[in-house]
Amino acid sequence: MTVTRIHDLIDRTAAERPDAPAIKDCDGQVYTWRSYAELTHRAADLLAQQGAGPGERVLVVGENCLALPVLINAASRIGAWAVPVNARMSGPEIARIAGHARPALTIYTSHISREAATHAGDAAPLDAGFGALHMRKGHPDPEPSGDDPDPTAILLYTTGTTGDPKGVMLSHGNLLFAAKASTWLRDLGPQDHVYGALPLTHVFGVASMLMASAHAGAMVELATRFDPARLYRALREGATVMPAVPQMHALLMAYAETQGHQTLGAGRLRYVSSGAAPLDPAWKRKAESFYGLPLQNGYGMTESTAGVSGTRNPIGDADTSVGPPLPGVEVRLDLTLGADPEVGEVLTRGPHVMKGYFRNPEATARTVQDGWLRTGDLGRIDAQGRLHIVGRAKELIIRGGFNVYPPEVEAALNDHPAVVQSAVIGRPVGGDEQVLAFVQLRVPGSVGLAELSDFAARSLSGYKRPSRIVLVDALPAAATGKILKHRLLSEFADLLGEEDAGAI
Repeated sequence: MTVTRIHDLIDRTAAERPDAPAIKDCDGQVYTWRSYAELTHRAADLLAQQGAGPGERVLVVGENCLALPVLINAASRIGAWAVPVNARMSGPEIARIAGHARPALTIYTSHISREAATHAGDAAPLDAGFGALHMRKGHPDPEPSGDDPDPTAILLYTTGTTGDPKGVMLSHGNLLFAAKASTWLRDLGPQDHVYGALPLTHVFGVASMLMASAHAGAMVELATRFDPARLYRALREGATVMPAVPQMHALLMAYAETQGHQTLGAGRLRYVSSGAAPLDPAWKRKAESFYGLPLQNGYGMTESTAGVSGTRNPIGDADTSVGPPLPGVEVRLDLTLGADPEVGEVLTRGPHVMKGYFRNPEATARTVQDGWLRTGDLGRIDAQGRLHIVGRAKELIIRGGFNVYPPEVEAALNDHPAVVQSAVIGRPVGGDEQVLAFVQLRVPGSVGLAELSDFAARSLSGYKRPSRIVLVDALPAAATGKILKHRLLSEFADLLGEEDAGAI
């Protein structure tokens, strides 16, 4: 059958393999492709009855469970836009998104999320047959699509530090391209069991996990929240593919150590990937030793429907790049930034580039120029055509006139066996910038500040070494596990104000 809309992926597999498993819900119940398709039809009728239609937004406040993929695909069936939002966001954050998106309906996955239930408040109960949900009606405000052959399917709001939220419009074509690219990159097939801890409210989860699994006909197991103990069990009991971010790997390995294991051991796992943050060689070697598999890396962002590039390396390969561009994707560098002649802003073009920012043509024009998406990330391209991300343009630290790329400093700290993860930022001081490092240890108090500082100094030039190291119990992170660097200064202001309490 011809596939032009994201729900067509479900219908295709439901026709070919109706009784094969499609989704294992967070409560352990397994749904076949036939039942999955039927639920999306039922939900589409429900959305239409409640007033949603073409060009309308359906906001879903939730966490990973069957309701999210069902509602995303139900919206597709009626030409509406799904707007998945993580329930763990604050009330004011969700209110700002709702105020911008102006949804016809807001649905809460209150049956599996305390936060969603709290946000729902006095919303009306909704018995949809796939969870006891709650719903609130908004006001009709359809976005005209005219004769657009590739309309918006999903509206995702990016994590920002200040200002109004930005809604990224991802079309059906964007998501179908990402699904095909991810299937190719991971060699996904109907026999695969994908572990889904990545939130479906984030582009990595919805495009590279949910859509890719639907494209391949693979089963995805949904985990409402990341839990290293649950992940450990799933990997030993049958999961074959694990897309994740570095923090998930680090916490899983730390959990395994508490169980007396240095390696994963038995299981069917065949593919492990890491995204959303750079890798360092020592950490990559440790992860590969733990899994007994190559750790693949990749690069993307919401505005690029997740995928720009990815690796397909053998185990033991020293490559820590994010790989060459995916088939059909173009990448080049804007080298006009100055200092380093090999480092520039990463630009990308192709079917993965978003339609634009919702009702924000000015921001769209600044970000997409002549079809090229300006990512805001700094990178270089090696002789083999592989892309290396060295940091964010806005996070670049200039100390004593020299460029300091935070990932390089973080890699030096993360190599210490006592460190789980770290985050490095710059802070203006007296006309220069300090290099601040926030470090989370496996066991609090297991290593001193002087030892950490000396350890990092062995692999860092003088100007790259942290001006201060702050030991913390946990780093602020998004639902994906991505560290929220913009919150570091405010969250640990008390430690930064004490010269001798966990900082140097």
